[in-house]
Amino acid sequence: MAVSGVRMGVVGGSIAGCAMAIAGARAGADVTVYERSDGELQDRGLGIVIPPALHEELVTAGYLDASMDTAPVGTRVWLTRKPDGRTAHEFGRQPSAVVPCNWGMLWRSLRARAGDVRYHRGLPVTSVEREPSGRALIRTAAGAESYDIVVGADGHQSVTRRLLAPGLRPTPAGYTVWRGTVALSAFAGRPEQLELLRGAWVTVTFERGHGVFYLIPSARKESGGAGGERLLAYAVYGFLPAPAAGRREEAAYVRTLADEHFPAEWADVVARGKHLSLVCHPVTDFQAPRSASPPFLLAGDAAAITRPHTASGAVKALQDALCLERALRDSTSTDEALRRYADERTAEGARLVELGRRLGHAQVERTPEWHTMGPADVDTWSRAVLGGATSYLFGGPHRGADAEPPRGSACS
Repeated sequence: MAVSGVRMGVVGGSIAGCAMAIAGARAGADVTVYERSDGELQDRGLGIVIPPALHEELVTAGYLDASMDTAPVGTRVWLTRKPDGRTAHEFGRQPSAVVPCNWGMLWRSLRARAGDVRYHRGLPVTSVEREPSGRALIRTAAGAESYDIVVGADGHQSVTRRLLAPGLRPTPAGYTVWRGTVALSAFAGRPEQLELLRGAWVTVTFERGHGVFYLIPSARKESGGAGGERLLAYAVYGFLPAPAAGRREEAAYVRTLADEHFPAEWADVVARGKHLSLVCHPVTDFQAPRSASPPFLLAGDAAAITRPHTASGAVKALQDALCLERALRDSTSTDEALRRYADERTAEGARLVELGRRLGHAQVERTPEWHTMGPADVDTWSRAVLGGATSYLFGGPHRGADAEPPRGSACS
């Protein structure tokens, strides 16, 4: 790092916060993390996916442990229900390499790699402020601390963003996503579907919605299980309103969607499988006008939330961290580093928000007649949907060279 003696405070100790803490520590900063929850974040077991090249870069750079279990696959399979019954019709396959992870295991790996940074659990940040000196102040119930840099990695309700972008509100998409994990016992009597998922991730389409299915590692390995065990992770999008909070109501809604729209073999998995986790929420997005204003910067969901069709929530947070580390190493002042960070990450956040809207429009709001499509149609449709944009989730010749930023590109 070109400047020495930098103190960095990180508001939020989830995936984005831990990754930013690693970035600051690797660049030579003295880092303190404030996490409002006093629970075990590792117990959150939902699935996420990241691009293979990013996973490799994070392992090589020391952000992730190479031994962390993942469930990589290389193909995307498109299914829909035949119009004359409840059987599945496969209408396309695309090369689409992803590395599915268990959210809690990813957090645990990042938290371990954060090493000796001070990590305050159960200590919410009540406010952040600019000091007359140009430094930043973090206030908690324990008092106030002054920092050269404050990272807002505190999610969609970020107190840091309230200072940088007061009044910013999410834009609703008008539909809901249900996300959950199901024990593989749900595939009893359905070995073909399970075998398909061992080499591919699956999109099940229907009019004005779709579901995404993939396997993730089970956290049971972390508590003495046999290791290598898997869970089914899914995300289902549709226009049913989000129910009142409560596992029973949420499960009933997603089962209704599955029974009404999925091929029988996939409806059975969702509707009658043992749910190990389940959350639902309205789909929204937003983008902060700028991702940093010295001495503050925003990371992960605090800076931008994209519609989850982009599978970029954790990806963006991890890329934010890589960008910050390089900016700190290559700049002569913290102000210069944060300006470089803002230039890079604000543009990327805006790109992802727009991409999410395009994908949501095409896969939920105005879907094609899926049952009439074949492999060539999928490729043509994908090109039209992306409209020149890129996404690591779409394979084939339309997939641009910048679908995964090359190593070293962030903040270069």
